[in-house]
Amino acid sequence: MTTFKEIRGTAVRSLSSDPSNPETGQLWYNNSIGVLKGYALSAAAWSSGGNLTTARRLMAGAGTQTAGLGAGGYLDSGGGNTNVTEEYNGTAWSGGGNLGTTRRGLAGAGTQTTGLGFAGFAATSSNATEEYNGTAWTGGGNVATARQYLGGCGTQTAALGFGGYTAPPPVPLLANTEEYDGTSWTAGGNLSAAKQYVAGAGTQTAGLAFGGSTPSISATTEEYDGTSWTAGGNLNTGRNTLAGSGTQTSALAFGGYSGSLPRSALTEEYNGTSWTNSTSMNTGRAYLSGCGTQSSALAFGGFATAVSNTTEEYTGAFLAVKTITTSTS
Repeated sequence: MTTFKEIRGTAVRSLSSDPSNPETGQLWYNNSIGVLKGYALSAAAWSSGGNLTTARRLMAGAGTQTAGLGAGGYLDSGGGNTNVTEEYNGTAWSGGGNLGTTRRGLAGAGTQTTGLGFAGFAATSSNATEEYNGTAWTGGGNVATARQYLGGCGTQTAALGFGGYTAPPPVPLLANTEEYDGTSWTAGGNLSAAKQYVAGAGTQTAGLAFGGSTPSISATTEEYDGTSWTAGGNLNTGRNTLAGSGTQTSALAFGGYSGSLPRSALTEEYNGTSWTNSTSMNTGRAYLSGCGTQSSALAFGGFATAVSNTTEEYTGAFLAVKTITTSTS
């Protein structure tokens, strides 16, 4: 029988305490507590967070897992659009300042204290941009092409908006991209295909657009370099109305609608080249919002079988000291 020493080139050592800098795959016996331990990868996981105060879908998301921002959206059940803003502290949501323009299907960028909400649908497609200071929203420069259900990423002073569509009918899908400098929007390079319900991640000069509808459900990914979009690796499962977080080379895609019910709980991680499947959300839903990083993301709101107030927190895979146990059953 092969021994651990033959596999790893080292014996299982007996130590009085856990090593301060263990190597991946290392085993040791902690003789002070009589436990066999090892250093191994913990699987990625979604866990429940505090519920939104106001259940809704199609809201803007921004910020981090411990300082998140959700604004606007659609209430369903005859409630229509909302201007409600909520802030997340890593445990619970609390009320923030209301948007000046009530709308759904808007995009978000920035942080909880320097946020940006732009475009969306009010009575028709909106070109409104608003900036958040952690307390109140104020008007910014209008988006050049009014639109809804677009993708967004970046910061309050360097944001990117792309795709979506313009209403009322006829309803052409949009491929054009706009860049915000904190004052005004200017034209950027077009997406290779017009689409709506597309997710975004990254920055204005290193952006990522993935999924969406062209109008058929798409698995494509595109990467933006500040001037033009180029093709990236496709999602393993094409989806629209999904959410995203992270950067161009370390992104997360979660939720959405893949063309059949139930609504998707799938999660995928992007490394700048390709997507790999990760742990699914606990509650599959579409029209949700997200923020954060690849390893520390937040998913909130959306629509499962009804409009949702559910929040979930994602923790990516990480190395950790584990106690090794055996079973005699």
